Amino acid sequence: MANNYIGLFDVIGPVMVGPSSSHTSGAATIAWMARQIFSGTPVKAEFRLYGSFAETYKGHGTDRALIGGMLGYRSDDVRIRNAYMYARKNWLRVEFVADKETPVSHPNTVDIVITGEDGHTLLVRGESIGGGRVRIRRINEIEVDFNGEYSTMIIGHQDVTGTVAYITKCLAEESVNVATLKLFREEKGKKAFTVIETDGSISEELKEKILQYETITSVDLIEI
Repeated sequence: MANNYIGLFDVIGPVMVGPSSSHTSGAATIAWMARQIFSGTPVKAEFRLYGSFAETYKGHGTDRALIGGMLGYRSDDVRIRNAYMYARKNWLRVEFVADKETPVSHPNTVDIVITGEDGHTLLVRGESIGGGRVRIRRINEIEVDFNGEYSTMIIGHQDVTGTVAYITKCLAEESVNVATLKLFREEKGKKAFTVIETDGSISEELKEKILQYETITSVDLIEI
């Protein structure tokens, strides 16, 4: 039997800087999550907007929300209203590209390309799916699917035998209660991400322990 109900959150929406839960709050959350995944200090962020984001991003404040999220501001942070000023103060260059032609699976979609001080880049695709909720759908060239509603560990590694077994062994040794564990890969034997959502916080010690394995290249945390 399906759960056909409407929760209080669906009625009143998130606590946020307005005007729109999808175009402002969701956009800020996508960018904030992308910033957590990015290693190092960003010096440039390019926002490629699709669907309704591309049509209305200035009028709905999506541009300021995305900049604020990239600066580490949550969706209820009033500094989002002056995001352009804070970007200049933090030496963050921003660029917006409105792509009204490319078809996407969800109308509120953004690709964020982040560049660090050393020149390395990260692409994160996110969708704002309503009520301030979001889904991350791509990291670099790999399709993923998670929502940031749990503490989340994103582990980059080679898709080889033994890697996921090592990760789960570390989780068990630290008594981490796993909500979900998903493997996303470019293709067999190549680059992959294991995304783990947990019911509690994830320690830096666990992160460092997982990083010790030879096939693991990165461990990034999103703490709710």
